[in-house]
Amino acid sequence: MSLPPSSSSTTPSPSQPQSLQPSQPQPPPRSAFDFPREYHFPPFFTRQSNLTTLHSQLEKWSSLVLSYCRHHRLFRLSLSYDGAPHEDLFRNRRLGRSLSLADAREVLDFMRREGRAEPVGGDGAGRDDGSGGAGSGGGGDVFWVYWRTLEEWAGLVEDWVEDTAQKGTVLTLYELTEGEGTRGTEFHGLDPDLLQKALQVLVKRGKAQIFGQEDQQGVKFF
Repeated sequence: MSLPPSSSSTTPSPSQPQSLQPSQPQPPPRSAFDFPREYHFPPFFTRQSNLTTLHSQLEKWSSLVLSYCRHHRLFRLSLSYDGAPHEDLFRNRRLGRSLSLADAREVLDFMRREGRAEPVGGDGAGRDDGSGGAGSGGGGDVFWVYWRTLEEWAGLVEDWVEDTAQKGTVLTLYELTEGEGTRGTEFHGLDPDLLQKALQVLVKRGKAQIFGQEDQQGVKFF
């Protein structure tokens, strides 16, 4: 004598999924930049007339620019910021206040004197060269921002060469900034022009030699 099928056992319908595939892990999104306290007060965007107060203001702006560029991995910064991805650095829309171009230039000139910025092209004007670097746009003033100094970038490359036994090896500049071998290092993705400036530090120390055509340059480490 056969028993009728139990009412608790059901056959899954074709529309029901038989199993769920595990989702692939996604890289965490870059966290929002945490602006300092003074960014949320209107006087921060107005040039102070008292020299002592002005010096403190320039120091705070310098610290903000370095922290912001480091967070977003910006290596060059255009002062023509209208509509640029970094517009919020110089413009606080909630306050309705922004740093004038003249005041932004004074901040970057202060950073230049501190060794933390340099006009792109080195001519003091820093005009946008159309190279598409981070923060370029609109033909405004463009500056290198050294949230790591050239000596620090050179040191990171030199340490990697030592750790990976690359002395005597010829590498292209592309391999250094985009190659699989440097993935995970802080200089992976470094602006190629900034890499060249950092490598010149090693050249002067007799630790590297750069050769080849401009678009096919290689470097040998000693």
